[in-house]
Amino acid sequence: MSVRGKRLLYAVTVFWSALLLLLVQPILTKAILPWFGGSAGVWITSMLFYQSLLLLGYAYAHVMARRFTLRLQILTHIALLLSSLLLLPLSPSLSWKPDPTDDPAMRILGLLITTVGLPYFLLSATSPLVQSWFARSGPAETPYRLFALSNLGSLAALLLYPVVVEPLLATRTQMTFWSVGFAVFVLLCSLAALQSRTGTAMAEGRLIIDRRAWTWLALSVCPSVMWLALANHLSQDVAAVPFLWVMPLALYLLSFALSFDSQGWYKPKLYRWLLPLAWIGIMLGVGQQGLMPIRLTLVVFAHAIFVICMFCHGELARQKPETNELTAYFLTISAGGALGGIFVGLIAPRIFKEFLELPIGVLGSVMLSLWLLYRFPKKRVLRIGAVAAAAGLAVAIVPDTTLTRHLRARNFYGTVQVNEAGPTDARYVSLFNGTIQHGLQFILPARSRIATTYYGQASGAAIAIDRLRRGPMRVGVVGLGAGTLAAYAKPGDVYRFYEINPIVIDIARTQFRYLSESAAQIEIVAGDARLSMEREEPQSFDVLVVDAFSGDSIPVHLLTAEAFDLYFRHLKSGGALAIHVTNKHLDLSPVVKKIAEHAGARALTIHNSSELMNKIYSSSWVVVTRDERLAASIQNLSSPVTAKVPLWTDDYSNLLRILR
Repeated sequence: MSVRGKRLLYAVTVFWSALLLLLVQPILTKAILPWFGGSAGVWITSMLFYQSLLLLGYAYAHVMARRFTLRLQILTHIALLLSSLLLLPLSPSLSWKPDPTDDPAMRILGLLITTVGLPYFLLSATSPLVQSWFARSGPAETPYRLFALSNLGSLAALLLYPVVVEPLLATRTQMTFWSVGFAVFVLLCSLAALQSRTGTAMAEGRLIIDRRAWTWLALSVCPSVMWLALANHLSQDVAAVPFLWVMPLALYLLSFALSFDSQGWYKPKLYRWLLPLAWIGIMLGVGQQGLMPIRLTLVVFAHAIFVICMFCHGELARQKPETNELTAYFLTISAGGALGGIFVGLIAPRIFKEFLELPIGVLGSVMLSLWLLYRFPKKRVLRIGAVAAAAGLAVAIVPDTTLTRHLRARNFYGTVQVNEAGPTDARYVSLFNGTIQHGLQFILPARSRIATTYYGQASGAAIAIDRLRRGPMRVGVVGLGAGTLAAYAKPGDVYRFYEINPIVIDIARTQFRYLSESAAQIEIVAGDARLSMEREEPQSFDVLVVDAFSGDSIPVHLLTAEAFDLYFRHLKSGGALAIHVTNKHLDLSPVVKKIAEHAGARALTIHNSSELMNKIYSSSWVVVTRDERLAASIQNLSSPVTAKVPLWTDDYSNLLRILR
């Protein structure tokens, strides 16, 4: 093969591997989201897996390039490539569906290792390994532009997924096409390996442990923490869906591609002015969470994350070594990315009770810029960082003097906080998921049975329970919260709550009295509601209330046609669903109406106004029923909704269509 043909083969192999590398992440993670409650923690844990495999792939490439002869490299790699075909087609095994007692993070990691571990490992190793083969072609060959091409391939995948792949293809079809694409990669990479049989010997390299390596590591950890923390922040506030991960990751990769393509993209003097604006933007976005329109929030965060990533990756590119240290350099960079994932995915949820990763990432970028960009002495930078960290810690732990803080906790499913506030005659305890209130109870016995927040007597849930009461009722509730709906129970009723978060179950039992004061028989089922219902016999509910939101984030798997088929299996023939659709960012009513039409049911949207005296907030509900008499009885209370959205199924959903 000619030199030009070999270069083209290397370029196509690197680009195609990077495309597949980033496509499989949203495809497979979205496929397993319903198994783990649709939580943002699924994305964080998955990214930890992917970054760890990326590190292993880079380590493999480093060892192969430094310790193996060309012949042994080629034979070993082709053997692994052919072995990976045995894992196709891509399809997660149903045996990995979790039980309520399972650690979801460990379950996800095990699932991903067995499903896509070897293929992803080989895709991860492709860019540094092919670059090392390319560098052997001759002393004039510079492989760093292949690294830029690799990041462009990943960026292309991220742009394609939300715009083309997710809207047009069902999840199973996506996995099938990816499997075919991986088979094509195996062919391309095998040909590239065979074309690398001849080349000049590469100087012996080493894993560099000096000041440069620590600088490379810091400059790669910081943007990794930043984009992961931002993606987690957005997912907690809107929904754990691919497109909210695409934006920060795409900007992260674009900054990589530009920085390593040409030195002209990164101008240190310009970034002396841009970085402070980025820090202000991040803090503004966090401080105004839920108050700014979601599109404006995304714009502010996008500009900020891109500037910070360009600074870090631009400095990394300025410090790139000679080609004989190439694999060690990329190994260090991938180690930094993996450390960022470990911090955000494993360490932070266990040591912090709030989401502090984003401020910590900003502090890291400030310290690095003071040292590398503003040329502060290193000791002075460390002192500034220590003072800033101490001040941030003080702000985080010093209680608000306007309230008594009872409890603050965090786990795989997010942050939960219980506060006590209000005047003596109207003192109350409130429950927050993130920054959104999801339960409130007055402390005085005379008012403790009032159903507050989104569950007032004019709410869709209360109306459905009232209109269907013919005696003792069975009521199912997806999402426990503070247990507020138990306030509507009467003697002989059975209220069955489904709750995935064990912390919320404990809080509802110990910090609130709705359950203990209820006249109903209370049943609590731990674990994801949908998985639990799939295992149960039909429950014959008169009313099934679906209110499983965490913050403003929605578990999409509870709003699909298959989920509604399951709900109707557990309803009596004349029963009703009450779906809570209050959301600042998403218009969910058309989605519910479309699914209801598909199920042969009526969907009636009910809006109730606030009652400040009783801490009842305005809310929106959709009551879904096949009982025409019930539908007619509440028709005058409902508002018209046009279902101009595609039908959501387990294989298809698209939040871009319903952004407010």
